[in-house]
Amino acid sequence: MHGFTDVDRQPDPKSWVGVLDRLSGEPFYQAYQQRVRELLRPSSGRRYLDVGAGTGASAVRLRDDHDVTVLTVDRSLTMAVAMRARGLTRCAVADAHRLPFLDDSIDGAWADRTVQHLDDPRAAIRELARVVRPGGRIVLADPDYDTQVLDIADQDLARRVLRFRADCLLRNGTLAHQHAGILATLGLAEVTVEPRTLLVRNPNAADNVLGLRSWAGTAAQRGVLDPAEARAFEEQFDEAVEAGRFTYAVTFFLTAATVYFHEPSS
Repeated sequence: MHGFTDVDRQPDPKSWVGVLDRLSGEPFYQAYQQRVRELLRPSSGRRYLDVGAGTGASAVRLRDDHDVTVLTVDRSLTMAVAMRARGLTRCAVADAHRLPFLDDSIDGAWADRTVQHLDDPRAAIRELARVVRPGGRIVLADPDYDTQVLDIADQDLARRVLRFRADCLLRNGTLAHQHAGILATLGLAEVTVEPRTLLVRNPNAADNVLGLRSWAGTAAQRGVLDPAEARAFEEQFDEAVEAGRFTYAVTFFLTAATVYFHEPSS
């Protein structure tokens, strides 16, 4: 599974703080996260919740830009320490499937690149709907790895590596296009979906974060690819970069909705 599934059990947990910091400096991530905050429709003096908050960069921006209180949840103690060091004192180390908040106690909540890592996405989204008051907003943002494309010479090999990324390296790597349906099923209203496509033309700038070139080697280690195929992928990857034609893209879905009533408890 992906390292963000359980940061604290990684060989170097603090390195994952660095990964998020590098991503937060990328223009694409800054732009879509700004849109996520806009979709919350924040109002001064209200309380908002960031689930799977990571380093808390987006939570800090919402707090400072809109004069609101932001509560954060992350299951990683490493990330909680990072958030508290950045001034986010209302941080809970908790499970997204069992949020430590009362019903209708939050004015809006969001989960950015969180649902893709969860054991039970629908249960966690139901928890967001439980804690957000009627009239409050929920926003989900995740990439959908079914939308990946990669320009290397062997397109069949590219598709196999991208399929491995989608199906084996993430618990819910292809769920984002279904978020709207889940929210609608839970009885939320005003459901909207906005696509944002991450386009990588210079992997030398982004690859240290995304690890694109390493995916084939990981697939070979797990027996999904032959080692020779992994080497061929890496060679073609390098050739595409050298020729200036390298292109990778994946689409993120920003899904928002308004809580009007809560699903009856079963």
